Amino acid sequence: MIVRPFRGLRPKKNMIEKVAAKPYDVVTTEEARKEAERNPYTFYKVTRPEINFDREVDTHSDEVILKGKEVLEEFQKNGIMILEDKPAIYVYKEEWKGLSQIGIYATFSTKEYRDGKIKKHELTRKDKEDERARHVKLLKAHTGPVFLMYRSKPELDTLIIKHTSKIPEYDYVDETGIHHTLWVVKDENEINEIVEAFKSVDAFYIADGHHRAAAAARAAEEFAKENPNHTGNEEYNFFLAVLFPHNQLNILDYNRVVKDLNGLSEEEFLNKVSEKFDVERVEKSPYKPTKKHEFGMYLNKKWYKLTPKKGTFDENDVVSSLDVSILQENLLNPILGIENPRTDKRIDFVGGIKGIEELERLVDSGEFKVAFALYPTSIDDLLKVADEGKIMPPKSTWFEPKLKSGIIVHLI
Repeated sequence: MIVRPFRGLRPKKNMIEKVAAKPYDVVTTEEARKEAERNPYTFYKVTRPEINFDREVDTHSDEVILKGKEVLEEFQKNGIMILEDKPAIYVYKEEWKGLSQIGIYATFSTKEYRDGKIKKHELTRKDKEDERARHVKLLKAHTGPVFLMYRSKPELDTLIIKHTSKIPEYDYVDETGIHHTLWVVKDENEINEIVEAFKSVDAFYIADGHHRAAAAARAAEEFAKENPNHTGNEEYNFFLAVLFPHNQLNILDYNRVVKDLNGLSEEEFLNKVSEKFDVERVEKSPYKPTKKHEFGMYLNKKWYKLTPKKGTFDENDVVSSLDVSILQENLLNPILGIENPRTDKRIDFVGGIKGIEELERLVDSGEFKVAFALYPTSIDDLLKVADEGKIMPPKSTWFEPKLKSGIIVHLI
């Protein structure tokens, strides 16, 4: 597999804490706007460029997106962000709640993505792909990294970890308690050692950022069509990502809340659920599932443990035996009438980072009628789904800690 060094555009050492920001898709425009009022150097000005305008602006217009490009150029011109003097690979460590993941910032091949060597496990929506591809084209930059993983090998893991004994370029704890450390590897021999080592790897896997990867590949094809001298080595043929070993990554639960019982009374609903699940009232509040194929359900200030009955799913099929599939196929669709969780407005999804208590809060508020707590999808199941060329149901995985934007930018 191809791991390629690049000249990263990154914040000056004393500006990293001010510039780096959460991914654009986990904050609202208003949250980004408030941060910009407090901190004029936030990277939201690039990734959420509508905050540079009045609230009435068309957030999808070229003018708005190009303002993000202008801000990025101003950051560089004013010395807030600096362009590496030569290609580098960046060793990156995130520590959070006793967990640690160490990987590399580099650029990766859009051709290998199109060829299926960079494997995915989620479907992408064309409208979101289109929007992201426009951002890449107009900014001429990859501003947010894709989250990749490889099957851990001791020799590869050790090769990366050895660079962490050096003095880091960045070393700080952000507002959410995540400890970020980054080392710049510019020595050509050290870079070549990493590049050569990863040539022995058969595949990379997308953990998070499916739309960013798809958009990068789409933008690369469009850039190539516009370039009569296209060679395949241009910057647009490679996208920004951070690559981690699979065994260091952490998936949290991804829970569901539903607004109504699809016209059923509470008693009718529980009776229907009990046809497919063993339903047990539990006193523990809140109730968090302790293993695969176990669900928590919160209804009318009571918690229940649900266990699927024999025959409700195919144990030999990796997708249908996922807990998200079991819940969807045996309860959400047939009982609550949620055929397409991607588009149905009656369902919402709550990342495990918010805690099980958030499910209680949403139901007790009256906004939602019932909540479902799931056990986290495993990394092994994700790898198996991707290797079999299959697709997980939407909102199956919530990786934490996530990757920030603005730590490193890849200019095209």
